[in-house]
Amino acid sequence: MPCSYSIVIPAYNEESHLPATLASAHAAMRMVSEPGEIVVVDNNSTDRTAAVARENGARVVFEPINQISRARNAGAKAAGGAWLVFLDADTQLPPGLLVRAIENLRSGKIAGGGALMEMDRPLEPRLQRVINGWTWVSRKLQWAAGSFVYCTREGFDAVGGFSQKVYAGEEVFFSHAYTKWAKRQGQRFCIVESPRVLTSARKLEWYSPAQLLGLLVLMTLCPMAVRSKRLCSFWYRRPKPELN
Repeated sequence: MPCSYSIVIPAYNEESHLPATLASAHAAMRMVSEPGEIVVVDNNSTDRTAAVARENGARVVFEPINQISRARNAGAKAAGGAWLVFLDADTQLPPGLLVRAIENLRSGKIAGGGALMEMDRPLEPRLQRVINGWTWVSRKLQWAAGSFVYCTREGFDAVGGFSQKVYAGEEVFFSHAYTKWAKRQGQRFCIVESPRVLTSARKLEWYSPAQLLGLLVLMTLCPMAVRSKRLCSFWYRRPKPELN
């Protein structure tokens, strides 16, 4: 049966997080009347990411170059849905959020958007301030977080997908380009405020608030800087062993 929407999950060494993420996606899909699919992009993993994805009911495609933008685009290229939902591999999808996103796309008034997020554990005050700051920016500027982005296939193709010129913040560049495209169609880009996606707090533990805020400043004041793989290298490094 042809699918109406595709959930695309980029994954690099995510065997530990994928089972919960995929379980949440399957549960959310049962609340939507249209048929859908899950596409996991194995972004050159060295663990059992691909096997775990298949074991948990996802179709798997492979992207050999370790770059988030490329993984997202590879998944979109392989996806069969007219509507695309991008979900991070360490993020759980509430059923109500998928329902809301599909309703928005079905309405014809909203071309896509994102969602606010909450962490999967309590945060110390300085880290919570980072999240609060992003929430304010997301609401104010209508920027989607990479943990959850939804759009139409038509719009995705029209803006060229996620920029492969950048190594971080690709969802912000996508939000900006997609918002302009949506306006030309008489539609808008909508950040869903409730329910929120539940995402892992591990990146807040891997990296300092200064690094995370520095990335936001780079994207805002000097967007060309995120074209440098060297300047964004911390975004691709993981401590060993991984903090779950």
